[in-house]
Amino acid sequence: MNGSRIAAVGHYQPAKVLTNEDLAGLVDTSDEWITSRVGIRTRHIAGPDEPVDELAAHAAAKALAAAGLTAGDIDLVLVATSTAIDRSPNMAARVAARLGVPSPAAMDVNVVCAGFTHALATADHAVRAGAATRALVIGADKMSEVTDWSDRTTCVLVGDGAGAAVVEAAAPGTEHGIGPVLWGSVPEMGHAVRIEGTPPRFAQEGQSVYRWATTRLPAIARQACERAGLSPEELAAVVLHQANLRIIEPLAAKIGAVNAVVARDVVDSGNTSAASIPLAFSKLVERGEISTGDPVLLFGFGGNLSYAGQVVRCP
Repeated sequence: MNGSRIAAVGHYQPAKVLTNEDLAGLVDTSDEWITSRVGIRTRHIAGPDEPVDELAAHAAAKALAAAGLTAGDIDLVLVATSTAIDRSPNMAARVAARLGVPSPAAMDVNVVCAGFTHALATADHAVRAGAATRALVIGADKMSEVTDWSDRTTCVLVGDGAGAAVVEAAAPGTEHGIGPVLWGSVPEMGHAVRIEGTPPRFAQEGQSVYRWATTRLPAIARQACERAGLSPEELAAVVLHQANLRIIEPLAAKIGAVNAVVARDVVDSGNTSAASIPLAFSKLVERGEISTGDPVLLFGFGGNLSYAGQVVRCP
């Protein structure tokens, strides 16, 4: 089996920006309180007429254009999301319909904040096995729709958006590959991050997540590098789930990627769940902060206390 590669990436965020000052008018909070605890300054919020599949389709269209491909070149669509309100049709089918993808395999992947890296691994495996030729892998979430806007412990965290990648077969020996995934979970601690109830609402045990992320995950992320045959020092960039700047910075430091650009898109975008990694990755590419062929660690973690990470080569 040949490997696969990311051919291109793209991202999309709604136009509406919600600042910390705006939130201070809704709940008992302040810019200083939010930035000192989570590092977030702004977030993008989708309107009632902007569903998740629309966000996803915009990001996917940009990735297709960057790859020089059309919807007709895609035969697998994977959408990582935990904010799909309807059961059927799923988000992947809705995105495929919006883009005009003919007869694809279309599946949603719900691993919350680790969804995109799980979906990317699934696409990699499908392409390697010959079950797909080219895949659209999308992380998209509308966290504002599952948030209690009177709860200052959660409403200050969230944002909406989408990021996408085109995955295709890589020529033998190419460096533009997707490395082996390292994934797992702590299912008995699944209650630490929740989106449940009617209507569904986001809640978490912040201290439990912080301790787990900063103590247990560094060694797992280093193992993902080992599986790719690299040391952390060789990474050009680290793109972690954009949960909280107070988690991202110590986790990145403990991984030991001393020469890497560390994505800090959480400052501008908030926690966009499954969208956060492809959104931040696409912005690094767009800004030219990483170059074609650079090794980048993508590492998702969070809901279900699940994690998945792999080293990819920058498109």
